[in-house]
Amino acid sequence: MNKGIIGKKVGMTQIFDEKGNVIPVTAIETAGNIVTQVKTVETDGYQSIQLGYGDIKDKHINKPEAGHFAKAKLANKKHLREFRLDSVENYKVGDEVKLDIFAEGDKVDIQGTSKGKGFQGVIKRHGQSRGPMSHGSMYHRRPGSMGATSTPGRVFKGKKLPGHMGSVTVTIQNLEIVIIKSAIKNEGKIKETLELVSFEEPKAIEEVEETTETEEVKEESSQEVTE
Repeated sequence: MNKGIIGKKVGMTQIFDEKGNVIPVTAIETAGNIVTQVKTVETDGYQSIQLGYGDIKDKHINKPEAGHFAKAKLANKKHLREFRLDSVENYKVGDEVKLDIFAEGDKVDIQGTSKGKGFQGVIKRHGQSRGPMSHGSMYHRRPGSMGATSTPGRVFKGKKLPGHMGSVTVTIQNLEIVIIKSAIKNEGKIKETLELVSFEEPKAIEEVEETTETEEVKEESSQEVTE
């Protein structure tokens, strides 16, 4: 069954499995996925839904996008992605897609944009080794041989050279969902709704009870003395 959702990476952490092994995990926030368009076979030739994620100001969108959101009577969304589904009968414009479509243990494909590294050399970009840095060597961090001199007299396609690194679309397949948590945003803070922690110390409670009993004993003794 095809399904998808848009999210934002908020960080990484680690968990322990039943055998005590450390498993690195990535935390992804997915709240606020709104259906902005529903495509059907009758109107578009295939079935899919378009999801919008993240709010954006009016001045940062163009007129076609503004018209698209105005037609759907929705707030502006920063990211729009389309997911082809087997059936779109249960979706309509304005619905929110939540994480309940997934379950712990599901295998998913994650697609995102890698970190931009700027213009980098062949050592950082392609992992090549450098030459000696002293003793008369003139080959330090160069790309290396560019090819023959006269024949063919050109640089072959695919030669690993310096250039822009990162900021490209990367897909990782068959990642496992280990934990699904529900959260409520309140005043900019995320509060977990599934975990409750008591911060009261048992010692403090015992001391209060003992103090109360002592006071009762003192009152009784004072009454006896008065009589």
